[in-house]
Amino acid sequence: MARTRDQDACPGALQVHPAADGPLARVRLPGGMITAPQLETLALTATRWASPAMELTSRGNIQIRAVADTDAVAEALASSGLLPSETHERVRNIVASPLSGRVGSEADIRGLVTELDRAIQAQPALAGLPGRFLFGIDDGRGDITGLAADAGIQVVDDVAALLLAGRDTGVRLPLPDAVPALLTVAGRFVETRGTCWRVSELDSPDQLLAGLAVTAGPGATWEPVTRGPIGWIEQNDGRIALGAAVPLGVLNARVAEYLAAINAPMVITPWRSLLVFDLTEEVADVALRVLAPMGLVFDENSPWLAVSACTGSPGCEHSAADVRSDAAAAIDEPAAGHRHFVGCDRACGSPATGAVLVATGDGYRLRDSHP
Repeated sequence: MARTRDQDACPGALQVHPAADGPLARVRLPGGMITAPQLETLALTATRWASPAMELTSRGNIQIRAVADTDAVAEALASSGLLPSETHERVRNIVASPLSGRVGSEADIRGLVTELDRAIQAQPALAGLPGRFLFGIDDGRGDITGLAADAGIQVVDDVAALLLAGRDTGVRLPLPDAVPALLTVAGRFVETRGTCWRVSELDSPDQLLAGLAVTAGPGATWEPVTRGPIGWIEQNDGRIALGAAVPLGVLNARVAEYLAAINAPMVITPWRSLLVFDLTEEVADVALRVLAPMGLVFDENSPWLAVSACTGSPGCEHSAADVRSDAAAAIDEPAAGHRHFVGCDRACGSPATGAVLVATGDGYRLRDSHP
């Protein structure tokens, strides 16, 4: 179903959202990738000009709330390389398999993420994409495909399957043709979307595939992955990656400073967790011992991995409850599957599966369908 207005109000680092607790800025991290200096900049920026309670999003981005000086925040982000394009900053939405190239035998798609990001910024017309349009690059393990990105690929060996809204279109491409095909699909969406924000809202999504040969049986979909890799993870090269869940997606700036001090590559996952890569066993052991008492979760069986929440009150004026507090209070209650607590029917940040519990002002009710 098409939206009723032409442009969504999805925030960025320059176009901030006027939340109840002040301006909210969202920083796009293609593939969730962020360097230690960049995370340190974000932490110091949040501490100085905003709330230190930074938020990880369901697209592997980071947002900061209650911004007191939007110009200062934008300048800090630009100086650290987190704002490479003023015109395209809201449309650099790329999710990618976070373990790619380091764990497992699947293809290494990190270079494709960088190629796609640069190509998006190089096409003026793609600045017209809605801020919610999502690209996805899955290395073949199927972790990202279930997130139903608007335009995506799943790589198998040296061939990419082209996906629309998480559905296999039957189009198969050599890897060098994958990024140009994604750009073509996105460009056609800009031209034909009307008031639609997502590919799934189009009456005929396959119109975006004109001229692309269908060589396989289309229609397959993949089940969504509900949690990211957690704990002590051995990389292919013998080094260690640490996967940490961030309870309710709230990363305190002080904890982020400690993460940055490890001075290692990191990825923010679409499951509101993070990965720290390329560690020696000694460094990984020290990092785990320091970070676990600070609230990061390294236990894959922790109940924190089965609960999430939107911002809720007091940060969101639409919320009927302090849903984060309620979610935290409910983690030890018996439950089957994931529970996502939301303050209103918009159900922001809802995962693709599990129960969505909507605050009523007098408890919670189960949402009939996922947004």
